[in-house]
This record gives sequence, C-alpha cells and structure tokens, in this order.
Amino acid sequence: MRYDLIISKLSRSRYALLGESNMRHITFLSLLAAISLGLAIPAADSAETTGSPAQTPARKSAAIKTSGPLSIAQQGYFYVNGQYTTSKDGQIMVGQMFVQYQIPQARTQKYPIIMVHGGGQTGTNFLGTPDGRPGWAEYFLRQGYAVYVVDQPGRARSGYFTDIYGPTRRPNAKAMSERFTAPELTELYPQAKLHTQWPGKGVPGDPIFDQFFASQMEDMLNLTALEDMNRNAGAALLDKIGPAILLTHSQSGPFGWGIADLRPQLIKGVLAVEPSGPSFYEAAMTGAPGWFKDGPIGRAWGITRMPMTFDPPASEAKDLVMVRQEKADSDGLVRCWQQDAPARQLVNLKNIPILILTSESSYHVPYDHCTSKFLTQAGVKHQFVRLPEVGIRGNGHMMMLEKNNLEVAAFLGGWVTKNVK
Repeated sequence: MRYDLIISKLSRSRYALLGESNMRHITFLSLLAAISLGLAIPAADSAETTGSPAQTPARKSAAIKTSGPLSIAQQGYFYVNGQYTTSKDGQIMVGQMFVQYQIPQARTQKYPIIMVHGGGQTGTNFLGTPDGRPGWAEYFLRQGYAVYVVDQPGRARSGYFTDIYGPTRRPNAKAMSERFTAPELTELYPQAKLHTQWPGKGVPGDPIFDQFFASQMEDMLNLTALEDMNRNAGAALLDKIGPAILLTHSQSGPFGWGIADLRPQLIKGVLAVEPSGPSFYEAAMTGAPGWFKDGPIGRAWGITRMPMTFDPPASEAKDLVMVRQEKADSDGLVRCWQQDAPARQLVNLKNIPILILTSESSYHVPYDHCTSKFLTQAGVKHQFVRLPEVGIRGNGHMMMLEKNNLEVAAFLGGWVTKNVK
C-alpha cells in the first residue's frame, strides 16, 4: 500500500503546549546546537517588490548577540499527523512529522516560528552550523520567539517506511558540493562565481564539508506524495499550536504555499527562503554559453505539485494554461513560464504577508523571480528580495549555514517585525 493512496482525516483539535503548573526553567547555553550535533566548539571571543519597499541592510553578524545564557521556559518534542496503516509487517504508522520546540522564558513575540528544511536535509539545518556556530533557531529564540523545528515526514526522526513511501533518492558529495557549498568551482550558472560565504573549501575532505555532508539524508522519490504528506502534517501542526509564522527553505517552499492554502487563518506570515521553482517547468543549469534549459514539468499547478485553491476554480492542472516570456527580464535569468491571461487567482494567499528571499550566488538566482511573478499574476501581494540589494553579499543556497548566517537571520527578523502584525 502506498502513502499516496491513503486517505487521512486531520485532527482539528487544539492542544495547549504550556501550563503554569508544569513550566520548567532551564539555562540554555548558546552553543547547545553545536554540542547536540557533536561539532567542534569554536573559541569564544533595491529589492524587487509587489508590496512594501525593501528593508534596510541587516545588522552585521559581529553586532548580533549570540553568547551568554538563554533561559528556556519549556522545550520538548512531539509528533503530528501519524496515521495507522497495514504493511507486510502488520500495523504501522505513516505520515507522522517530528517536531522539536523551545519556548524562551522571555517570550516577547506573539507568534512562534515554524522552520521547515529542504530536500535531503533535516531540522539540523536550523540548529547550528557545520563549523559549530549558532543557527537560526537560537537566533530567533534570543529575539523572543517560540521556535518549532521539524523533520519532514519520511525524513530523519520522522521515520522512513520503504514499503509505504516507495524508493528514495540519495544525495552524493559531488552534487552537494556543486549545488550547495562550492558552486564557484564549476560555474554551471552565471552567478555561481559570486559565492564567498561557505565556511570552508566546500569539497569532500574539508572537515566543515564533511560535517555538512554527514547530515544529508535519503528522501522520498515520489515528490507529489511527499508534498501531500507535508501539507497535511503542517496543517496538523498549526491545528495543535495555533497561529504561527512559517519559514520554508528550498523543497519545502511549495509545501508552505499548500499549508497556507489549507490554513490561511493560522499562517501569519511566510518566509520563503529560495523556494523550489521556477513556476511549472524545472530549470536545468548547463554552464556557458547557454546556461539554462527546461527540464520536465515539476510543478503542474504553477508553484506546487498538488492542487491549490484558484478563482475561477481549476479542477485539473491543465486548466492552468501556460505561456512563456518572450524575453528574460535581464541577462543571467531564465524566461519564466506563467499563466495565460486572464490568470486564475490564489484567493487563500492574498491576505498573508509573504517574503521570497534569494541570495546572490545560488542556483536559485536565475529563476526565483519566476515564482514571484506567478504570485503577482495570481493576485498575491508579497515582497521579493535579493540579498545583495539589501547589502548582504556572497551567499549561496544554504545561507542558514554560511559565515554570515546571522546577518541573514537579522534581515528576516526585521522583515517580520515590520510586516507581521
């Protein structure tokens, strides 16, 4: 029995995570993330927009407080969305998503942040960096947010069940180096040469790369079923904890659009960090002189593999008629596939503050604007920011792990302060 054939009903009940009688007060050192990952502890010591204007440059990393005790009111873990089914071994649970959370004693922010990792990754992306520095989870804790970090269903602590989920795809060191940590060595796309922020050489044998690659996981080959599981799990998490800000990265970007479509009243903001795209067709990086070519259709519903709520309604993906730009917006960018006019509208996303954030040197740089254009055409106001336009240079796709990761986090936090109410 395959997961995509399992019909599940999500629980809509809400559960309180905190009670005055069982509050725990824990002193949490800033290097806990590094310790929990078994890493070496270091020695002490103009954006494109369809909404509000771009923010001013983020604070420099050196000015961001990352040391000293951090008092935690409560921390723990739980699972959401598990459904029983029958396998060759008997009754098992599938679809469940592992969630770990920390709630600071000095909680000053109304809404928690949910952090969802990308393909081949786990929640460790947000807990710390491969060279032992604090990660985004700790940064936002220090800003007074409750933070929820997940392992996607079918990944890491959420478990993988091959007879239900099907075959996997496996990361290899060469591909991860070319795509994530050292794209400047192969220059498969025009912006790759601008990459400077990875904390090491970015190749096998470098100890920082080796730590990073040790965290890479096999994941589900059936990406449509994976998107379905993540939508359901994300909705179940919101039903449990209430309104929240959703931070997605890469593969989880389309999951975020789907979760927001299912629970628009519970999503108070979306931080889409280089969400998987572009709209409709995959974009393959080929190197000079042509740089790009179309791959297969990856997101038949424009920005997702699964249906979205459109107005007028679309009963099938083919109801979205595709047209292509005759000319790219500028050199070094792909020509976007969009809806033919008049475009159907994404009605459930219209009132959610949304940021799409793109780096200077990632393989996403040539095409993330296409996702932004699709949202604009579908009536979704949002802000599309390229990091160099706010003074943050040299980042690649894994910006949460790079040398200036906290500078990027500070920009995200500033955007939330100004746009999420």
